[in-house]
Amino acid sequence: MSTPTLSGSVNRRDFLKLTGLAGGGFALAFYIRSGGEAAAAVAAAKADFAPNAFVRISPTGAVTIVSKQPEMGQGVKTSLPMIIAEQLEVPWNEISIEQGDFDEKKYGGQGAGGSNSTPNNYDNFHLVGATVRTMLVEAAAQTWGVPAAECRAEKATVIHPSGKSLKYGQLVAKAATLPVPAKEAVTLKQPKDFKLLGTRIAQFDTPKIVTGKSLFGIDVKLPGMVYAVYEKCPAFGGKVVSANLDQIKTLPGVKDAFILEGNGKVKELVPGVAIIADSTWAAFSARKQLKIVWDEGQVVNESWETFVTQAKEKAAQPGGRVLRKDGDPDAALAGAAKTVEAHYIYPFISHANLEPQNTTAHWHDGIMEIWSPTQIPTIGTGMVNRVLGIAPDKIKLHLNRAGGGFGRRIGADYLIEAAAIAQKVNAPVKLTWSREDDLRHDQYRPGGLHFLKGGVDAKGKVVAWKNHCFTFGEGGSPGSGGSLSGDEFPGRWIANYQAEQTMFDTGWPMGPWRAPGSCVFAWVMHSFIDELAHAGGRDPLELRLELLGDKDEMPAGGAGGGAAKGGKQAAAPYNVARMRNVLKFAAEKAGWGTKKFAKGSGAGLAFHFSHRGYFAQVAEVTVSKDGQLKVDRFVTGADIGAQVVNLSGAENQVEGSVIDALGVMMYQELNIERGRTVQSNFNDYPLIRITDAPAKIETHFLKTAYPTTGLGEPALPPVAPAICNAIFAATGKRVRQFPLSRTDLRWS
Repeated sequence: MSTPTLSGSVNRRDFLKLTGLAGGGFALAFYIRSGGEAAAAVAAAKADFAPNAFVRISPTGAVTIVSKQPEMGQGVKTSLPMIIAEQLEVPWNEISIEQGDFDEKKYGGQGAGGSNSTPNNYDNFHLVGATVRTMLVEAAAQTWGVPAAECRAEKATVIHPSGKSLKYGQLVAKAATLPVPAKEAVTLKQPKDFKLLGTRIAQFDTPKIVTGKSLFGIDVKLPGMVYAVYEKCPAFGGKVVSANLDQIKTLPGVKDAFILEGNGKVKELVPGVAIIADSTWAAFSARKQLKIVWDEGQVVNESWETFVTQAKEKAAQPGGRVLRKDGDPDAALAGAAKTVEAHYIYPFISHANLEPQNTTAHWHDGIMEIWSPTQIPTIGTGMVNRVLGIAPDKIKLHLNRAGGGFGRRIGADYLIEAAAIAQKVNAPVKLTWSREDDLRHDQYRPGGLHFLKGGVDAKGKVVAWKNHCFTFGEGGSPGSGGSLSGDEFPGRWIANYQAEQTMFDTGWPMGPWRAPGSCVFAWVMHSFIDELAHAGGRDPLELRLELLGDKDEMPAGGAGGGAAKGGKQAAAPYNVARMRNVLKFAAEKAGWGTKKFAKGSGAGLAFHFSHRGYFAQVAEVTVSKDGQLKVDRFVTGADIGAQVVNLSGAENQVEGSVIDALGVMMYQELNIERGRTVQSNFNDYPLIRITDAPAKIETHFLKTAYPTTGLGEPALPPVAPAICNAIFAATGKRVRQFPLSRTDLRWS
C-alpha cells in the first residue's frame, strides 16, 4: 500500500483516492505517494505529516486543520474542525485552523447554504480525524513492537499501558510511511466518550475580529492594487447609452473609466460604468461626478403597489396554478360552524449584509486570480468561465471570511463584475460596493400576498382551508423562496384543503434569503392557524397537536387527492413524531398555559420544519397602550438530531435567528417604484437595535437519535408567527402585514 502525503505539487505518480461518499457529495481526499519517497521527503525536509487534505501535523507537534467551507459568521470554521479534533484526540487549544482555498478536487463540495455544511460533512469529518489518529497509533505500536490494540491516543500523545508514550510530533516520520487504513479498519470514538463536541468553544476568528485583523474580503490588500466602483442603472436591467468618461478620467486619483456592456442577465454581469482609482475614496468621489444616459428598458413600468392592487382584484379568481386540492374545501366551508377570512402581505426585503459586496481580482499570466467572500464558489467560478470565457483551470479563487451572508453571497454578481473589470486593468483590482449599491442592486427576497379562508366545526376542529398565494418571479419561474409547496403545512393534514398560486413575472432580481420560503410561509400559516384556534375557542397548542395528529410520519404528497398536477412536492417525508415532541418540549420549557397575563401582555407559539430541523418557539410579549412592542421572553425548542457540535455556536445561531427575524418583522421593507428600489441606506431601511432585542432568549436542544443537522436557518421561520400570535393574545390586534409599523397596536 502506498504512503500518504500532501504536497504543493502533485506529480504523475500521485492520484486522488475517493472514499466515504456517505452523507451526500463529499469524499475524503488523499494524495498518495510511494512509501519510500514519502519517508525520504519527511526525513530530509522535516516535513509535516499530512495524510489527507484537512490535517497537518509538524514534527514539532503543531496541528493544523483546514476548514473548507466558506465562513460568514455561522461558525463552521470552528465547528467542523471540532469534529476532526474530537476524533484526532488533540486538545483544542493546541490546534490552528486555516481557511482552505477553493479546490473541490482536494476538499470535496465547498458551498455554504441551506444549512448543509454540518450534515454534509459530519460523518466524513469524524472519519478524517479517526483515520489520522489510527495511523499515529499504528506508528507508535510499530515503534514499540506491540499490537496497536494495546495503545490509546490522548492529548496528542499515544500511550501504552507499560508507561511508554510518544507525542504526535515524534511519530510523524513513521506515520508517513504507513498505508492509509480502509474505512472499515478505523474505529470511531463513541458519543459517550466525546470530550470536545457539545462543549462551548469560542469562534476561532474572534480574537482577530475584535482586534481588527485582516480577515474579510473587504480587508484584502495586494501590492500595486487599484480600486474600483461600478455604477449600474437605477432601474433593474437598464443599459448605458453614454457617459462623461473623458471628464471622469481627469479627476483626482482616477486612473481609468470605461463602460462594460454586460451579458444581459439581471443577476450576472449588468451593464455599467467602471471607475478605477488609486483609492476607494477617490473612486467613490469621482462617481459623484458621473453623468450617464440610461436606456431603462421595460422594467420602469413595474411597481410594487401596482402588483398589490392587481393581487387584491384577482384574489377571488382561480389561481394561476393549483398546487394542491384535497376533498371539497368549498362545501366544507359552507358547512363550517365558523369561518375566518384574512389576507397576509409581506414586502420585498434586502439581505443588508454589514460588509457590503466586494471582490478583488487580478488578471495575470492567463490566470484570473480572485479573492472573494462568496458562499458557493462554483457559482462564481462558473460565471467567470461562462461569461468571460476563462477556462476553469485558469481560475484561482481564494475564500475570504464574509461579513454576513444570509443567502446574498450565493449570488456572484459582484464577483463577475470584479473579474470583468480586472480583465481591462493591468493590476489587482478591488471592487467595493457602497451601501446604496448593496440595497439597490441586491437579489431580494420576493414579497407576497396570501388570501386565506378557513373553517372550524362546532368543536373547533379545522375542517377546511383555502389559500390563494401571489408571488413574484422572473423568466416564468417564482423567485427563490417564492414557490409555495402543496405539501406546506397544513397541507396533507386537512381533509378539505386547497392551495393555489399566481405569479407576477417581473424583471426584478430575486435570490435566496435566510430560510427561503419558510421565512414567510411559517408566519402566514401559523398566524392563520392561530386565528382559527381563537375562532373555535381552542388553545393554540392543543389545536396544533390535534392538527399534527397521531401518525409518526406524513409521506410527501399525502393521501387522498394528493398534490395536483404541476404542484411542487416536498423533498422528504415529514417526521410528525419529532415535531409533536419538540412542540411539547418547547411548551413545557416555556410553561405554556401555566401563567396568567395582564391586559397588554400575552404569549404565542408556532413551529416549523425547515432545512432538516424541527423547531417550536414560544414568545411572551408586552405591548404598551401606545402600541410599543417589547418581547419579554423568547423560548426555543430545537431538534437537530443526536449531537450539538458547538454549544456556544449553536446558541448563537438560534439567538441570532430570533433577533434577525424580529428586526425584519418590525422594520424592513423595500418599495419598488418604476423598476427601481426606493430605499437606499440604513436611514430608510433600518436594522434592529439592541433596545428592541428580547429581554430574555432561552434555547433548549432536544437530543434525538437522528443524524445531526445544521442551524443557520431552521430557527428563524417560527419566530415571527410566535411573536405575532403573542401580540394578539396581549392586545386582540392581529398582525397581517409586515413590517409591524403597518399595524396600529394601540389598545385601551
